[in-house]
Amino acid sequence: MLNRKQFIRNAALSAGAVLAGPSVMEAAEALSPVRLTILHTNDTHSRLEPFPMDGGRNQGLGGIAGRTSLINQIRKEEQHVLLLDAGDIFQGTPYFNIYKGEPEIKAMTAMGYDACTIGNHDFDAGMENLAMQLTNHASFPMLICNYDFNGTPMEGKTEPYKIFKKGKLKIGVFGVSIEGRGLIPDNLFGATKYLDPVQKANEAAALLKKEKKCDMVICLSHLGYKYGDNKVSDEVLAKESDNIDLIVGGHTHTFLDSPVILKNKKGDDVVINQVGFAGIILGRLDFEFSKFSGKNLVKNHNISVSQKSGG
Repeated sequence: MLNRKQFIRNAALSAGAVLAGPSVMEAAEALSPVRLTILHTNDTHSRLEPFPMDGGRNQGLGGIAGRTSLINQIRKEEQHVLLLDAGDIFQGTPYFNIYKGEPEIKAMTAMGYDACTIGNHDFDAGMENLAMQLTNHASFPMLICNYDFNGTPMEGKTEPYKIFKKGKLKIGVFGVSIEGRGLIPDNLFGATKYLDPVQKANEAAALLKKEKKCDMVICLSHLGYKYGDNKVSDEVLAKESDNIDLIVGGHTHTFLDSPVILKNKKGDDVVINQVGFAGIILGRLDFEFSKFSGKNLVKNHNISVSQKSGG
């Protein structure tokens, strides 16, 4: 039981908090951590339906119905969610051969993707087709900072970066992609100019972090996770970067069991994640932002997508 002195002291503190009112609440809110959930896919390759039940290792996995259910459930549970894709949306099933990417882009719009980057197979039905699909059916931007599309049908159809506001957070997202020559037929790559991805990525990241004051900078990369030679990869980019916090990768169809964390040129952490191909995994990364402890990856979970996903 409180003695008289303790009772008076506690009552005075309570009265002070009431009199301070919103300022105390605002201070508490400012000090509480903010959570950001990043969901991501890569190399979905027109896999709109699950793999057939034919005894194959991926049977029953993938499909937009299961992915949509998972995304919707997570959005109900988390306040701040970003949904991103690292390219190669097209090519891989008859849906693309017949409809040239329309159902894929419509599905991503319906799922509420926030942004994607471009992969080499997204050129497979021609730049005119990709430009038309984006113009007619995409509610999200295609981000790419190291392709110069001037003088091509894709001119004006992409953006180098985009900033997303999530509560009091500013999240900068940009995209880079692989060298097209030798990988994309000349008649499809056309007059596109490929620019050095490390240089352009560092320019975009510096702009977002220093000038735009973003709390986090995310690179959507279709460079590939790593190679046996000196070819530019996510691993190379991370080590040669200054201001990138997270690389969401694609192209090499790499299934990472957990994110890889490397040091950039300043000795800061760069998180890399990639979730295979065909949409059979939905990547999830949860970050917490705190005034005192900064930005931290507090949870990662590669979620299997199937017909039963989401319950």
